[in-house]
Amino acid sequence: MKKEKVIAVIPAYNEQGKIGKVVQKVKRQKKWVQLICVVDDHSTDNTYTEAKTAGAFVIRQTRNMGVGAAIRTGIQYGRKNGYTIGVVLSGDDQHDPEELPLVLGPVIKDGYDLIQGSRYIKGGHTVNQGLFRKVTTRIYPILFFLLTGVTCTDVTNGLRAFKLDPLFRDKMINLDQGWLNRYELEVYLLYRIYTQKKYKKKEVPITIKYHPKEIGSTKMSPLIDWWRIFRPMIFLKFGLKK
Repeated sequence: MKKEKVIAVIPAYNEQGKIGKVVQKVKRQKKWVQLICVVDDHSTDNTYTEAKTAGAFVIRQTRNMGVGAAIRTGIQYGRKNGYTIGVVLSGDDQHDPEELPLVLGPVIKDGYDLIQGSRYIKGGHTVNQGLFRKVTTRIYPILFFLLTGVTCTDVTNGLRAFKLDPLFRDKMINLDQGWLNRYELEVYLLYRIYTQKKYKKKEVPITIKYHPKEIGSTKMSPLIDWWRIFRPMIFLKFGLKK
């Protein structure tokens, strides 16, 4: 079996006070992750320096483009530099890096193309999840099923691991589109993979921890960003986008 090289892609925008902790935690998983790549989405705070000081390789976007563009930048860097597997987690310390083996193990050892983390299957948990988020994150999987005919219980969960190839050699998966720059990219990716039977995928239980409001729990704008998450399903279902 060939030796896999894993890149952890961590998109971050104004995560001072959090990103350093995330990097330090991921460093403890050196058995699983060979490179920690923080993509700083042109933050206006100390995110870049904090991540670099903590030991990450940091790519700074030339302008603020969105989380999707940041993930794409990390994936592109990984592919160009010989990494075979990518894992994505949040830069705001919502995901627990100790759970990285749960999503990486099946890709490395069992040949899965995609492992999606889920807080909603047996063994998964949430901490400090508000009612609005609880309702909306439950609705999205229902809509996903109605539009694709396949089940993904936690579409909006950002913790996932995947093979960089063959996924990103697939002409049906084109991340290099401007409309995917923000929250659309992750749902687009799930839609493309879940609707192709040739890919081996499954969900594993993970934990998501939401921070108190005074610490900063989300950068999403109600309605606008929830529409951004939803619209890839509509656009792809009806052939409005590729």
